[in-house]
Amino acid sequence: MKKILVTGAAGYIGRHVVKTALDMGYQVIAADFAFKGVDERAEFCDVPIFSGDKGIYRALGSPDVCIHMAWRDGFRHNASSHMKDLSNHVVFLNNMAAGGLPSLSVMGTMHEVGYWEGPIKADTPCNPQSQYGIAKNALRQSLMLSLAETNCRLHWLRAYYITGDEAHGSSIFAKITQAELDGKKTFPFTSGKNLYDFIDVDELARMIVAASVQEKIDGIINVCTGKPISLAQRVEQFLKDKNYKIKLDYGAFPDRPYDSPGVWGDPTEIEQIMQDAGLNG
Repeated sequence: MKKILVTGAAGYIGRHVVKTALDMGYQVIAADFAFKGVDERAEFCDVPIFSGDKGIYRALGSPDVCIHMAWRDGFRHNASSHMKDLSNHVVFLNNMAAGGLPSLSVMGTMHEVGYWEGPIKADTPCNPQSQYGIAKNALRQSLMLSLAETNCRLHWLRAYYITGDEAHGSSIFAKITQAELDGKKTFPFTSGKNLYDFIDVDELARMIVAASVQEKIDGIINVCTGKPISLAQRVEQFLKDKNYKIKLDYGAFPDRPYDSPGVWGDPTEIEQIMQDAGLNG
């Protein structure tokens, strides 16, 4: 039975990854500052991961797999913390690999790529347009170099647009939910024509765990559906599913010139992983 360390375990995605890994029969060490909402079947660990401790791998329980999800200000794409924290992530993850970690998975983001039209593949060129995207892209490039000289395999899990668990997110779905609760009649919206790759957070968690424990496919893995849907279609479906009465005020906000008319992930690798794990459907 593999022992999985999840950093950022109390975060928006982290809590779902912890529960999913436990449900799949793995032993889980949940690392974070606090553990509100984290599945209590996990072993809680508040060892500071950014201390620079060279023995951090043993201090965190010598896991077989580390799923690194700890990241500040993920919903604030131009926060100064992204670049300030970058070296802490590099030091921590390299110390984990040097300490004997066999397998590392790190959460990536479509925002590493910047402006792109069409499907994003592993070899799609990256030109990030936000501090968040720049920091994540730099971390990936650094790890791909440094971990190549170790026995630690790297899975870079690139996520797209995430839905579900609106109470703990800061997405447009969370904002619409709050507006509905506040009794608002309308919600200001763009044209909604842009196409994106949406995935429910629970399905994403299953992909993250499956990709992290397998040993056939390394490197960049898109954790996505590969099915582009217009923002308007997805939000209208959300309103219908929730029985919300609020209406979208189309055109209240102009479409931003730097938003792609359509961008989604190539799901070839993750579909193979899910099929091999018997987790399709």
